[in-house]
Amino acid sequence: MVGIFFSGLALGASLIIAIGAQNAFVLSQGVRRRFNFIIPLICSVSDAVLISIGVLGVGSVIASQPALSTVMTIGGALFLFWYGFRSFRLFLKPKGMEDDVQGPKSLKAAVMTTLALTLLNPHVYLDTVVLLGSISSQYEGNGRLIFGAGAVTASFLWFFVLSLGGRILSPIFKKPLAWRIMDLGITVVMWGIAASLVVSLF
Repeated sequence: MVGIFFSGLALGASLIIAIGAQNAFVLSQGVRRRFNFIIPLICSVSDAVLISIGVLGVGSVIASQPALSTVMTIGGALFLFWYGFRSFRLFLKPKGMEDDVQGPKSLKAAVMTTLALTLLNPHVYLDTVVLLGSISSQYEGNGRLIFGAGAVTASFLWFFVLSLGGRILSPIFKKPLAWRIMDLGITVVMWGIAASLVVSLF
């Protein structure tokens, strides 16, 4: 059973750690020292719910709804393009830590932005519900739940480490150049994923 847990942990980590819009947002807000507990918590709990849905066998049902997938893809692409545009505008305006204006300032805005970046990305459902759910089906009985628990653990570890890592890096971002590099990187990630979502429709 321990081996099954670590299999879920390893696979979950390999899917979550890939550079993406959600990770870029968690890191950027970690650097800004904003909502460093609630943002990774929302990401982790969302993953936990989606992984649980997949492990319980709902993934195949969701995967069979192409209309739902198309709507989510379009919505996700539009949101990511808008967020990338915000980052690009900030890239054009050098700033330091003291006059940074990017990112949600209120708890409500932080929660809504995190949920949007998490739930409007169809790849999240593909990785958690469909892929992890399908792989867990090779285990019987409690094995599926243990595999899912491993994947959920990977999510919690990664998002909180990422947020903490952002806080540790924050002294570097007292220089405007560091902010410009990060904002440009976020722009590239957001627009790149938005473009891949649009291409996937054809």
